[in-house]
Amino acid sequence: MSSPYQIAAEEIIDETIVTRSRFICYLKPCDSAANAKAYIKSLQVLHPQANHHCYAFIAGRPENSQLYGFSDDGEPSGTAGKPMLSMLMGSNVGELCAVVVRYFGGTKLGPGGLQRAYGGSVKQALSVLPTKLKIPMVRKTLACQYTQINDVLYYLGQLGGEVIQQDYNESIVLTLALPDEKLTVFQQQLQTMSSGQLILNPITKKQ
Repeated sequence: MSSPYQIAAEEIIDETIVTRSRFICYLKPCDSAANAKAYIKSLQVLHPQANHHCYAFIAGRPENSQLYGFSDDGEPSGTAGKPMLSMLMGSNVGELCAVVVRYFGGTKLGPGGLQRAYGGSVKQALSVLPTKLKIPMVRKTLACQYTQINDVLYYLGQLGGEVIQQDYNESIVLTLALPDEKLTVFQQQLQTMSSGQLILNPITKKQ
């Protein structure tokens, strides 16, 4: 079961200056590692003169460690990507890519200074990032009688589901989208109202 989680509502840009170095933080929604890497490349093209394009991303749920990625992009190991990723993880926002573009200002910051600068850049950007709730949905099919359709639609609406497609033949075949966390409840309601006749089925792929 997948519970709802927060994602970014839009892309934002936030800039900080640390000892004359510019740290420009870009935060953008991303739902895959490929999307994150394409975004990083676009910023490398946008800022060809920058010294570093460090990044961190979470391409799925906030707690899904299988979908993390980060890079120091030439900064000393552990001074950029990891502190950036730590900030993303602590935000509890999923499907998010952070890129910090650095223009060197002439003064070295040292490992601790770099960690604070990169982590702080992401932290500041996150503080102004608008978010929205993502509700994971699952799709199922359901065949019901014409006499049952009103009750089915009523329960579906109560749980935040929707009808994707409907085919009217001898019975009505519905393709439904349901919040994942409500799936069991909906199946139980169907069983109760139909004495066990109505069953949700997985969508079969056409050959």
